[in-house]
Amino acid sequence: MTKLSVNINKIATLRNSRGGDVPNVVQFAKDVQRFGAEGVTIHPRPDERHIRYQDARDLKPEVYTEYNIEGNPVESFMKLVLEVKPTQVTLVPDAENAITSNAGWDTIKHKGFLIDVIKEFQQNGIRTSIFVDPVLKQVEGAKATGTDRIELYTEGFAHQYDLGYKDAIKPYTESAILANELGLGINAGHDLSLDNIKFFNDNIPNLLEVSIGHALIAESLYLGVENVIQMYLHKLK
Repeated sequence: MTKLSVNINKIATLRNSRGGDVPNVVQFAKDVQRFGAEGVTIHPRPDERHIRYQDARDLKPEVYTEYNIEGNPVESFMKLVLEVKPTQVTLVPDAENAITSNAGWDTIKHKGFLIDVIKEFQQNGIRTSIFVDPVLKQVEGAKATGTDRIELYTEGFAHQYDLGYKDAIKPYTESAILANELGLGINAGHDLSLDNIKFFNDNIPNLLEVSIGHALIAESLYLGVENVIQMYLHKLK
């Protein structure tokens, strides 16, 4: 079964909006695991506008499932990950002023840089994944970097699926087939939701993990966190 990792950035955003510690990020991470989530994802940015670097440290002893830290491997991010040593680091080429991630790596152009970064993380026992668009040459380029996994950037699929274009899954399926042939593990994330997750999962062979944050938190406002997590787990079976 595909693992569900819950991205808790939005909980930090809500906390930060009042300047206190409600809701508590660490407690929320403990709760989603208790409710059945098989991983916790955070994406700290240099301006710490949602998840703070200290949150990453505080979460370490409390995340007993998969602990995934996403981000652009700038110097401060690399130091944090090497200190915390999560289960997995997902490298994302987001600009500092980006509202959210909006593109995968050009794995060919940045091959040398990615090789060096990935090697350092792997030497410290951290599994690596890199954010990629569903483009075959970029999947091939990812293999050349030495990464353990790729994370398929799924915003394009989610948008087209909402419009009724189910053929939008085709480049993702093709990319997954190639990744399997190359021996790369496959993760996915961005704008996946209760509406599209089953269709996506059914069409991606050997999908190992999905990271879902914004939609899951929004859905939980109406349906409750525990209930929503169980709904995702059911759709991922």
